[in-house]
Amino acid sequence: MSTGSGADSAPAPTTHDSRTAPDTPRKSSMFSSLRVRNYRLFFLGQVVSNTGTWMQRIAQDWLVLSLTGSSAAVGITTALQFLPMLLFGLYGGVLVDRLPKRPTLLVTQSAMAVTGLALAVLTLTGQVQVWHVYLAAFAVGLATVVDNPARQSFVSEMVGPKQLQNAVSLNSANFQSARLIGPAVAGLMITGVGTGWAFLANGLSFVAPIVGLLLMRTRELHVVERAPRGKGQLREGLRYVAGRPELIWPIVLVGFIGTFGFNFPVWLSAYAEQVFHAGAGAYSLFNTVMAVGSLIGALLAARRGTARLRVLIAAAAAFGALEIVAALAPSYWLFALLMAPIGIFGLTVNVTANTAVQMGTDPAMRGRVMALFMMVFMGGTPLGAPLVGWITDAYGARVGFAVGGVVSLAAAATIGLVLARVGGLRLSFGWNRGHPRVDLVPREHRKELATAA
Repeated sequence: MSTGSGADSAPAPTTHDSRTAPDTPRKSSMFSSLRVRNYRLFFLGQVVSNTGTWMQRIAQDWLVLSLTGSSAAVGITTALQFLPMLLFGLYGGVLVDRLPKRPTLLVTQSAMAVTGLALAVLTLTGQVQVWHVYLAAFAVGLATVVDNPARQSFVSEMVGPKQLQNAVSLNSANFQSARLIGPAVAGLMITGVGTGWAFLANGLSFVAPIVGLLLMRTRELHVVERAPRGKGQLREGLRYVAGRPELIWPIVLVGFIGTFGFNFPVWLSAYAEQVFHAGAGAYSLFNTVMAVGSLIGALLAARRGTARLRVLIAAAAAFGALEIVAALAPSYWLFALLMAPIGIFGLTVNVTANTAVQMGTDPAMRGRVMALFMMVFMGGTPLGAPLVGWITDAYGARVGFAVGGVVSLAAAATIGLVLARVGGLRLSFGWNRGHPRVDLVPREHRKELATAA
């Protein structure tokens, strides 16, 4: 999220930042941003609410599959939750740039709490129907249109630009830590007392972030000038991103991966039910193992001082390749184990792209740029999830999963070549301590090596 033209801004990354950055990347303490009281309150509140969110995700997907027996219906539920981001995401960013972030988050978090509680009442009273779940998913999506860019932007107001990389990574670690607990608890609740209790737990979990926001010291926030109301702000945001390759191409890449590579509710429920015939416990296990990998990836990202685009491309390629391998896994336990590296590389893609885009963005444009980022990353799901769900129903879970991996790998390779060309980079082949080495170097450097040879 940060940078602008002010004195406290961090330098924006270039299209070949892997070479313009210092040889030894700056590393900080893994938990350094937690020294900031306001961020610590925010972090603790999110631990609780993220756990509830993961419980609801598992319960929601399993409830829809139980009511309909259709992977396509699970895909439709996922699509409805992300459809508002696709339709209104950019307008949400314009709104966030105009509004104070903390009061905005109090409203959006309260709205999501009410939605979870309503779904709990319907389920516990035995009145729930699949259209109720569809409606609840769409309502959560509407709140997310404003909540996501507001939360993304608010991080820099809590910690400032120097701690931004660490805080973004810890946010991801927070989310993935909850992903370890939430699916496991949801699996126990679903098999023990029913899905309604998971929905209730999610609704009540929003008390924690709301209390955290109310306890913050507003005088300790880093003041960011809000954008005034005016015409053409949406077009201004799009032009801003379009003119910066270091912003537009990472956003395009996460768009492809978010649309086709992150449809895990569709695939994992189908693998648990139709491929391995193992039930809700297996679905919970797959999500938990993936969360372990994602948590590892988030903690590794917290120690990195820079967000390098070559790391983004390599992680995206590895993510797609591993999905293809997992699609072909012959056994239950091998498939489950592969969820860990998929989680590591999927999280690395998310954090690296998120941080690179935030650190390359002027604070006055942050809400709009992050809204575009989230719209592309999450808003593609309404297009990808039903398609992937249909492929999974028609041709099987293995084919559906493999398709997502192929698209992700192709997108990483294509955009990697585009970034290399835009940044004036070429492949360099050489030896390092007796081992072959392949790297991207500026064309001028390549010429110098050729002349020297």
